[in-house]
Amino acid sequence: RGLGRQGKGIQEARFVGVPGSPGAAVGRAVVMLPPADLEVVPDKTVDDIDAELKLFQNALEGVREDMRKLSAKLATQLRPEERALFDVYLMMLEDAALGGEVIEVIKTGQWAQGALRQVVGEHVNRFELMDDDYLRERASDVKDLGRRLLAYLQEARSQSLVYADNTILVSEELTPAMLGEVPEGKLAGLVSVLGSGNSHVAILARAMGIPTVMGLVDLPYSKVDGIEMIVDGYKGEVFTNPSEVLRKQYSDVVEEERQLAQGLDALRELPCVTPDGHRMPLWVNTGLLADVARAQQRGAEGVGLYRTEVPFMINQRFPSEKEQLAIYREQLAAFHPLPVTMRTLDIGGDKALSYFPIKEENPFLGWRGIRVTLDHPEIFLVQTRAMLKASEGLNNLRILLPMISGIHELEEALHLIHRAWGEVRDEGTDVPMPPVGVMVEIPAAVYQTRELARQVDFLSVGSNDLTQYLLAVDRNNPRVADLYDYLHPAVLQALNTVVRDAHGEGKPVSICGEMAGDPAAAILLMAMGFDSLSMNATNLPKVKWMLRQVNMSKAKELLVEALSHDNPQVIHSSLQLALKNLGLARMIGPGANKSL
Repeated sequence: RGLGRQGKGIQEARFVGVPGSPGAAVGRAVVMLPPADLEVVPDKTVDDIDAELKLFQNALEGVREDMRKLSAKLATQLRPEERALFDVYLMMLEDAALGGEVIEVIKTGQWAQGALRQVVGEHVNRFELMDDDYLRERASDVKDLGRRLLAYLQEARSQSLVYADNTILVSEELTPAMLGEVPEGKLAGLVSVLGSGNSHVAILARAMGIPTVMGLVDLPYSKVDGIEMIVDGYKGEVFTNPSEVLRKQYSDVVEEERQLAQGLDALRELPCVTPDGHRMPLWVNTGLLADVARAQQRGAEGVGLYRTEVPFMINQRFPSEKEQLAIYREQLAAFHPLPVTMRTLDIGGDKALSYFPIKEENPFLGWRGIRVTLDHPEIFLVQTRAMLKASEGLNNLRILLPMISGIHELEEALHLIHRAWGEVRDEGTDVPMPPVGVMVEIPAAVYQTRELARQVDFLSVGSNDLTQYLLAVDRNNPRVADLYDYLHPAVLQALNTVVRDAHGEGKPVSICGEMAGDPAAAILLMAMGFDSLSMNATNLPKVKWMLRQVNMSKAKELLVEALSHDNPQVIHSSLQLALKNLGLARMIGPGANKSL
């Protein structure tokens, strides 16, 4: 593959994945390892062999100590022959066994982690080939020991990742927490071996405007640490060790984008109004504090979706009411007097909290969103109280409830919100009851729009999940990712229904999701009558530019045409053609979303 030893090969190699977030980046790869997974440890040459041996000796001692403690702790519960297993572990760690073999490999100049992976791998393979069941089982013991040793080694080094100015973060499976570990301003691109363009990390990457490629299954990522790399988030390609010519080519693309962004920035102060006078409010989705500045630079008129789970995801435990209050206050104050719509905790599905593990066969149809918080009212009450207190004196809070599938859940949630409101007022915080809204993201909610609208102040469609549930496509699964399409006729019909029914009850309805940030799709949403569109700050100027060129009457024509087709591909191409004929193709060029 053109990667020499340690990946410092001279030839360039091209790997193809799935576009995760548009844009191009030229930079240096930093491989981030998941916690204690031996199989993904890369090879690395070290100069200071003694330091490496010392690290490994400390790890050995640490694991030995753990084993002794475990053995003593279980002394009363285990029979002597069962306890002997710990002695086997201790023996394996000796210099004459596994420990000694690792030391020999380190002496050849391989770092401790790589040496450990090599030795454990050889032992595991040997055991797994044996006929004897008992001996075959020993493979898992060796794996377990290997992981324990690795955890110690990684702890010793956890501080040692060096981020270059243009870091391209590479991992087998990127997680939202990993994005938070790169110092601000240094992250240029993201590469994930697993996952698809619709996974949560890809959505965050688009929100942060970072070019990303997902699903690069062929990339020998353990060997690319430190090498030059180009990420093409439009085509979903990654080049390792790029030639000078290629590097120049991509540096030009990066510069072109910067200029386009500057051109769009000129629109910041201008309202989003169509040539025939239809006013379309554009809001942003936020989650990280870094989003705030970006949203303001792009002229957002409010926050349509603040993802409260982000502070929960980067924490090691549930944040306290006081900690949450501080975070929410910062968001509310930053956008004041513009409204900020805070979605209550939405975990489960592809968003896990390490300290609140949910193990399920089918997480997307499982315990997620409002279902978790209603089963744990204490989490919900603490969060709602923190939101209410944070809005004191600002009064620009709106509360949004995710994953509502019926009236019963809504009533229960409203009851808890009223309870929290009563509590904080009794404690002397003077806040009015904020507007409360429901997310329409489960098909059931589409057919109960009217009933839901009667009980709340506003509705907000979550187009990502709604598309996923209507089409029964897990958007994180690369095999079916191409079936995930928000211009599918069924999705367009559902959206149309929701707007009609919400307006029938006199309630406003917004939409937040990737679709709202797609300039071409935004035309259709405007025509349907959505009261506001909420999107990633990165896409806001593109959408504003587009809607300022298209008459509302023309948008309605395009919607009628789109709704007359029964095939998503046809809808895409007819929309594209119409925009081309209007001379509006530049926003759907290479920098546009993959939907077109």
